[in-house]
Amino acid sequence: MSGTIRFKLDGMSCASCVARAERVLTAQPGVTKARVNLADESAEAEFDAPGTPESIAEALARAGYPVRQEVVQLSVEGMTCASCTGRVERVLAAQPGVIAAQANLAARRASVTIWSGSADPVDLASAVSRAGFASMPMESADPDARSHEMAGLKRDLWLAGLLTLPVFVTEMGGHLMPSFHHWLLHTVPQQGLWGMQFLLATAVLAIPGRRFLTKGLPALMRGAPDMNSLVALGTLAAWIYSSVATFLPDLLPAHAQTVYFEAAMVIIVLILAGRLMEAQARGRAGAAISGLIELRPANAMLESPEGWREVALSSIQPGARLLVRPGARVPLDGVVEEGQSAVDEAMLTGEALPVTKSPGDRVTGGTMNGTGSLVMRVTEVGRDTVLSRIIAMVEEAQSAKLPVQALVDRITLWFVPVVMVLAALTVATWLILGPGLAEALVAGVSVLIIACPCAMGLATPVSIMVGTGRAAELGVLFRRGEALQTLAQVRRVAFDKTGTLTEGKPVLTDMKPLSQHLLRLAAAVEAQSEHPLAQAVLQAAQAQDLQIPTVSQFRATIGHGAEAMVEGQHVALGAARMFPQGLGPWQIEGEGFAVQGKTPIYLAVDGKVMGVLAVADKVKPGAAAAISALKDLGVASAMLTGDAPRVAQAIASELRLSDVQAGMLPGGKVAAVEAMKPGVAFVGDGINDAPALAAADVGIAIGHGTDIAIEAAEVVLVSGDPRAAATAIKVSRSVMRNIRENLVWAFGYNVALIPVAAGVLVPFGGPQLSPMLGAAAMALSSVFVLANALRLRRLKPVGDLG
Repeated sequence: MSGTIRFKLDGMSCASCVARAERVLTAQPGVTKARVNLADESAEAEFDAPGTPESIAEALARAGYPVRQEVVQLSVEGMTCASCTGRVERVLAAQPGVIAAQANLAARRASVTIWSGSADPVDLASAVSRAGFASMPMESADPDARSHEMAGLKRDLWLAGLLTLPVFVTEMGGHLMPSFHHWLLHTVPQQGLWGMQFLLATAVLAIPGRRFLTKGLPALMRGAPDMNSLVALGTLAAWIYSSVATFLPDLLPAHAQTVYFEAAMVIIVLILAGRLMEAQARGRAGAAISGLIELRPANAMLESPEGWREVALSSIQPGARLLVRPGARVPLDGVVEEGQSAVDEAMLTGEALPVTKSPGDRVTGGTMNGTGSLVMRVTEVGRDTVLSRIIAMVEEAQSAKLPVQALVDRITLWFVPVVMVLAALTVATWLILGPGLAEALVAGVSVLIIACPCAMGLATPVSIMVGTGRAAELGVLFRRGEALQTLAQVRRVAFDKTGTLTEGKPVLTDMKPLSQHLLRLAAAVEAQSEHPLAQAVLQAAQAQDLQIPTVSQFRATIGHGAEAMVEGQHVALGAARMFPQGLGPWQIEGEGFAVQGKTPIYLAVDGKVMGVLAVADKVKPGAAAAISALKDLGVASAMLTGDAPRVAQAIASELRLSDVQAGMLPGGKVAAVEAMKPGVAFVGDGINDAPALAAADVGIAIGHGTDIAIEAAEVVLVSGDPRAAATAIKVSRSVMRNIRENLVWAFGYNVALIPVAAGVLVPFGGPQLSPMLGAAAMALSSVFVLANALRLRRLKPVGDLG
């Protein structure tokens, strides 16, 4: 292998970096020339064997200058079966700079991971187009391509049907009604009938059937046959044989002088009908993405010197002020500056009740405004909006290739060539052992037609597409499609406590003795602290409109509490360990709060403990239902928390959760998750729980409505409801079960019917499958797989979600 590779590098900061990177490159085996450019942070290397782009990239990474990677999305038209996707992937993988490629038959796209700067998306698309599949970068793709495809299929199907009808009636009508057959032959000579069938069959193959010939025959010549090749061979074989019987009958034995024009024509009609139904089903499979895109309005009311004017959404920049009218969708992400209204955020959180929005509140693009008008200031546009990120996540998950697909890929790599060999062997066997040439032709064509691997290619991707789309509608985002398969195998879910099973917003629940004076002093100290418990005390004082005094000499001790001078008094608040002098009678009160799952905060004035406050983090309404739902699914639950054991145990008792590990630092959570493997998922808030999320077999992050870009997790629960974790497992198991059903049908269909098509049942008095029935069975197999996958659209969430 030799060539020139160009990379984009990270970590380049000065001229010494350039010199070091060039030394690293020239030291690699096979590299003959290297150049590094600081201005555009690029590196270029010419290499021969044994040098490879992968080895060069690894050397740069070890030196501290990792090569950037990016994912390019291509639109690919013309893929019809699993062999097509394999061909597209092999073509892309052979291009310089490509790390990996995945083609998706259901989505009609290819996802290509490249070394940044090493490959041009246009060049990649051109390589795919040269292989026989119309391709272009996704941003340049025709948004109406699917509707154009549907229109073309409908047109070709109607034309093929109209041309085939006379032939079908004259040929099959004679078999069904002998009197009609005798009348027809008495009225029109047989050669005349065959001549008419020849003209109509030729028209069907040349016009509506041209798509199979123009794609299938070149693929066959390239040594990469696909479904189109099988259809082209089968129909051409029937047409050629029939043409010889019509115009050169003396070349055939008398008993073999018959025609199969109607078989070739009906095959075209049935396969076109199957593709049309398949395209319609694919449209329904992608309905989730379409629905999300439709949530984004095309225009918005922008404030200008001339007043409010309607402009295209694409022209709006951050900082712009927009008017959101009653009943309109919020156009972009931003902050309310004027007005008040209830906003329906069900598309984000799954909550049916609208949320009141006032000045200072955040609003999300795509949500539905209620009866009030709002003026908002835009903060995010384009790909940075929550809705765009959700769409990107769903598209990425839908384009994923699960590990189970590897088996399909290995089989389909050789499937079509093997089928062609089987068809040839079938013809040879029938010629040697069977009645004659005509029967041999029927058997060979039947094998070619019935073995098209369409259903195999659709079995996995269409289930992923429908399942991840439905999951998104339920507030579950699979950031990585592989998590679908891994999550289905999970047998234990470990939850973080704060913000996951509880609200994550501590509130002051009790105070002994009840004293506004003591609460003022406590709030004064806590006003200087950023601790969540301190904020609970401060908010309680503010809720009573207490006048909070100023403080001096504030000092906080991590893990203990805080102290300050307030109105000439030394005021201290904190845990019991902050008061070595003892807690006096308030110790019993504090221990009572701890037993209830509340955190006691002791208050001392001038060294004497004067009272105790209790702060609690309330359990989320859906937490207990989530634990119960997981148990019903056969999944055990555990809680890992850094909170005190008594508080953790009180929460666990309320949730009827027996497996509790408390007082844990982030490293301890990682160790606990590792000990639970294999088959463990961890559910956390995606920030302080990032190590545990990354350590688990599947990391599930609580999204809190708009916080969805959590890199450590494979799955994001947008609503923040822990019941969505059970819904995610239910979706993953349903998708994997659906895939298995599809694969059993696809493989079983071919295993069972290829021998029947070849005629193995004939010696035992069984039927010989006709090419027309083979075409119908082949088309229906794909429709069956698609219809089975579409059942996933009816998946219901766990509990009361949605």
